[in-house]
Amino acid sequence: MADGPELVLQPPSPELAQRIADTLRFLSADQVQKANSGHPGLPMGSAEIAATLLTRHLRIDPKDDKWANRDRFVLSAGHASALLYSMLHLVGYLTIEDLQGFRQLGSRTPGHPEHGETPGVEASTGPLGAGFSMAVGMATSERMLAELFNTPKFDIIDHYTYVLTGDGCQMEGTVYEAGSLAGHLGLGKLIVIYDANDITIEGTTSLAFTENVAERYRAMEWHVQEINGNDLQAVDAAIVAAKEEKTRPSIIVAKTVIGRFAPNKQGSHSAHGEPLGAEELAAAKAARNWPAEDFTVPQDVADYFDIRRGEWLAMRQEWNEMYAAYDKKHHSTARELARVLSGELPKQWKNAMTEFPAGTAVATRAAGGTVMNQLGAVIPELVGGAADLAPSTKTEIKSGANPDFIGRGSFLGRNIHFGVREHAMGWFTNGMALHGGFIPYSATFMVFHDFMRPAVRLSSMMNLRNIFIYTHDSIAVGEDGPTHEPVEQLATLRALPGLSVWRPADANETLYAWQAMLEKKTGSHAICLSRQNLPVLDRTRYAAARETLKGMYILDTDTERSAEILIIASGSDVHLGLAVAEKLKEAGRAVRVVSSPCIEVFKTQAEGYRKKVLPKRLKKRLVIESGVVQGWEGVLGDSGIFIGIDSYGLSGKAEMVAEKLGMAVPAVMAKIEEAGW
Repeated sequence: MADGPELVLQPPSPELAQRIADTLRFLSADQVQKANSGHPGLPMGSAEIAATLLTRHLRIDPKDDKWANRDRFVLSAGHASALLYSMLHLVGYLTIEDLQGFRQLGSRTPGHPEHGETPGVEASTGPLGAGFSMAVGMATSERMLAELFNTPKFDIIDHYTYVLTGDGCQMEGTVYEAGSLAGHLGLGKLIVIYDANDITIEGTTSLAFTENVAERYRAMEWHVQEINGNDLQAVDAAIVAAKEEKTRPSIIVAKTVIGRFAPNKQGSHSAHGEPLGAEELAAAKAARNWPAEDFTVPQDVADYFDIRRGEWLAMRQEWNEMYAAYDKKHHSTARELARVLSGELPKQWKNAMTEFPAGTAVATRAAGGTVMNQLGAVIPELVGGAADLAPSTKTEIKSGANPDFIGRGSFLGRNIHFGVREHAMGWFTNGMALHGGFIPYSATFMVFHDFMRPAVRLSSMMNLRNIFIYTHDSIAVGEDGPTHEPVEQLATLRALPGLSVWRPADANETLYAWQAMLEKKTGSHAICLSRQNLPVLDRTRYAAARETLKGMYILDTDTERSAEILIIASGSDVHLGLAVAEKLKEAGRAVRVVSSPCIEVFKTQAEGYRKKVLPKRLKKRLVIESGVVQGWEGVLGDSGIFIGIDSYGLSGKAEMVAEKLGMAVPAVMAKIEEAGW
């Protein structure tokens, strides 16, 4: 069983295999033509690749697109979605009516593949290179789970990750980053097929892309083959050879003809991103002696996949039998595997967390590292790493099982050296979250979120359980200067729908932020942490730290009379807010201080609670945050004051930078006086 259940269906004859390829080719072209929108070229040119995967290699279960040991197929060239949907129709996930609704509102066949919307779509793709980079995370997850749970007689986790990528993907920088990491790790079960048709929207790739891609991958320690991608036998032989390579990821550079068989458009950029037109499509079908009717699936092709689905199901049943025997012999291990795959956390995991004592000062990045290791001791599926910054971000897990770094030939670990690859790191953890079995995190300085924003955006869109850790979250970075001082990053993070952005004020808010992030089985989070030490608030004087879970809460309120001034702050700026409040109280003013660790979570609270924390009667609102005002306008109202940063910071000692930029008590008090409060 070392190689998992074997496919038992006899492969199709060469003639039937070509008819399957043509079925995929013209189903794809018909979708684009009916929608009058889309990309027919790559699907028509890579139909032989897709047919070979479906008939000879992919191990899936059409009855369950969530089967843990299925092969993953990622369409990195997401603009070619019509090809993926044609494949999913033959598999049995989609109907002809689904294909006829291509790119239409409410259909299961959107313009680019959307994970969660369409069964069988492993990842949302469209931004070129994203699928390739996420597949590296998927393939790593497969190896890590296999290392953890397989035994000499039971290869419970044993599958391949296949990627179909194009010329555009190969030009994107993230592919260089992710490809380099994959080569370093030696991901032998990652197989990338590069549809090299030499065409992009503007014309031939030679306009801007003349490097030798095969040599690039050889330099990155990949197994490389170069073939005719329109030759069914060559494609099959290359995939077989790639599967025989155990210690290196494989790329098959498959030369194809874009828009193949369209007599006037094949090989041209005019076939790339627009319908062929009725006349050209009809001519392409005639060239293949193909029925003129739209959305044709020949009977012999339909019959083949009826049998194929039965064989896939039998293969899954064989795996089920193996798993039952595995469960009988290794029950506790099997139960643990089932738990991590389900996304359920261990029982009583919260008992591992211990609050920090008041009277000390701890940077929230350090507090985050402490909490991560408390949790890491009891949540073995918490895994990740930093972009060469773990000593600064404090994100190495040193507790619990397997507190090691994974590396070439060894995937039994919790930590990952991502290197200086923020862009690929974000996509990589997306892939881990998509694969299942782990709760991934990634870490870097907050200002470098800009490098990985596309990945965070797609993580939020896919509702992935993914944690992005950003430290050095303010101008208190100091001497590193404006290039390293985040100013607009909080606003850009909060602009992402579906992302919860946490900025804790002290060590105990950090602890409860981690609890909130882990409690949710779906949804992405960013946690923004301080470089500088911050006092651990005395919770006998202030509200309980567990109020953090509500996203925003009353930290310090005047109890003798109704407050007249409302101070709202996040993160390290809460301490500035408290200091300003003390000055105002000395002047006889009644002040309420609100800590705002997560606006997104606060917005989900009951209306009554939100009105209690931010009553409408309090018009004098002072918001303090070391960043731009964007996103706070609704809280400020017409008469509020925002204390923040509207420049790119300065280089100097943190306290001097803060004073110069107005993030100190005297400057804030002057603003209050100027407003006539």
